[in-house]
Amino acid sequence: MPATNAHPTPEVATVGGTVTLSAKALLLDMDGTLVNSDAVVERCWSDWAVLNGLDPEEALKVVHGRQGYATMALLLPERPMELNHRDNRAMLARETADVEGVVPVEGARAFLAALEGLPHALVTSADETLAVTRMAACALPVPRVRITAEHVHASKPDPEGFLKGAAELGVPAADCIVFEDSGAGIAAGQAAGMPVVGVGPRAGAYGPTVHVPDLSAVRVEATPDGGIRLLLSPSA
Repeated sequence: MPATNAHPTPEVATVGGTVTLSAKALLLDMDGTLVNSDAVVERCWSDWAVLNGLDPEEALKVVHGRQGYATMALLLPERPMELNHRDNRAMLARETADVEGVVPVEGARAFLAALEGLPHALVTSADETLAVTRMAACALPVPRVRITAEHVHASKPDPEGFLKGAAELGVPAADCIVFEDSGAGIAAGQAAGMPVVGVGPRAGAYGPTVHVPDLSAVRVEATPDGGIRLLLSPSA
């Protein structure tokens, strides 16, 4: 799905080390951005890699951000796609049943509380069941608007999910800001024509608009016109 660039990007300003971004809506990734599920991801994907004759350490470098079938296709490019979809269904079931070590990203609860009543959506490569399970495991509210794996035809880094999130909120794509942690997710936000706030240690390597260590470095303010102002303390 092509990005739309009919509107100017949201305003970006830096004063005294604090970066200010203004937009009409936020589009939020889940894993690595709101929820730290790395322990589960590493367990499940390491086992899958070994079973398929791959180096787990190398496989884990590319699993974040994509839907499972897309990761499998990247790692095993000659493999029939129907096998990837089969394994993806099994992977989703296993990950949903395993919440050991799933914890909220620092600042996630306060961040989501500050967004209550403001336009925002969850845009995740997880399916609906996995998304709800992981958010519940972290005692985080699930955004009313959410674009999960069932809603898209293409996985991140394709921008489809973010463009659908903007459309569902009724906000032009260029008036949205993406929050992401992975290379695939950051690329998807950029392809959608949206500024990207990179969250956590992975994000800095992929050129987000602003990089923050976690969500405690983000302050949310409502603007008089119903928009959102973000005040961010970027990573050094």
